[in-house]
Amino acid sequence: MGSLILCHKKKAKHPYEIARIHVRIYTIEELCYYFCNNLYLIDYTIVNRQLCDWLESELELYELARELRWQLEQNMAIEQFVLTILSHASIYSPAEITKIHNVLEHLKNQNEVEREKFKADNLLKSGEYATAILVYQSIINKEWDDSIGKDFYGKVYGCLGAAYGKMFLYEEAAKMYEKGFQVCQDPQMVKAYLYCCYRYMPEAQYVKMLSNEPVYLSLDSLLKEQLRRMGEKEEPELTDETFEQWKREYRKNEK
Repeated sequence: MGSLILCHKKKAKHPYEIARIHVRIYTIEELCYYFCNNLYLIDYTIVNRQLCDWLESELELYELARELRWQLEQNMAIEQFVLTILSHASIYSPAEITKIHNVLEHLKNQNEVEREKFKADNLLKSGEYATAILVYQSIINKEWDDSIGKDFYGKVYGCLGAAYGKMFLYEEAAKMYEKGFQVCQDPQMVKAYLYCCYRYMPEAQYVKMLSNEPVYLSLDSLLKEQLRRMGEKEEPELTDETFEQWKREYRKNEK
C-alpha cells in the first residue's frame, strides 16, 4: 500500500491566477502540480512577491511566504524558490524532488525556444502527439534564432516527423524528415524519410523514386534488411475513435 499524504487544510477564497495559461490555483497542492507539469514555463511571472503574498494571505503559510520573500531579496535561483515550495508541501518523495531539481537545472541555461522544444519532446514521449506537433510547428514557423544553429531546427523537423509517424501520417512525416535533412544533413533522417515513403507510397511510385536516386537504392536495401531482422510488428489499426480524439486535441490547442 502507498503511504498516506496529508494535504494542507487551507483552501484559498481568492485563487491565484496564472494568466498565460488561464489557470486558477486554490491550494498549495494545486500549485505544486502546476510547477511539476509546467517546469518549462516557470519564470518571473510566477516566481514573484505576488505569489508570496497570496500564500500568506490566502493559505496562511506565513513561514513559507517569509522564506520565499527572503530568497527573492537575495536574488536566489528560481529553482530554489520552486524546490522550497515543493518541499514544504510534503507531497513529493525525496527521489521525486531530486528528479525535478535535475530537470530545472537542465532548463536553467536554455533560452525560450529550447524550453519550447523540451516541452514538445515531453509531450511526444507521453503520447500527446497532436499537441507536440503544434508546439514543434510554432518553433519552426517563427523567426529562427541564429545563436542556436541550424542543427537544432533540423532536429525539430525530425521530431515532427516522428510525431506524424506515431499518428500513422506517413506522408506528412516524410515531408518533415526531408526538410530536416535539408537543414542539418543528418543521414538518419534519410533512412526515416525512406521508411515513411515506403509506408505511404504505392509500390510502383516508391520503386520509381528509388530508381532516380542511387543512394536511396542502397539505403532501401539496408532498411528492409533491418526490418526483417527486427521482425517488424504489424501496426495497430487506426480506429475512428482514435482519429476523433486527435482531432479534439488539435482543436483544443488551436484555441
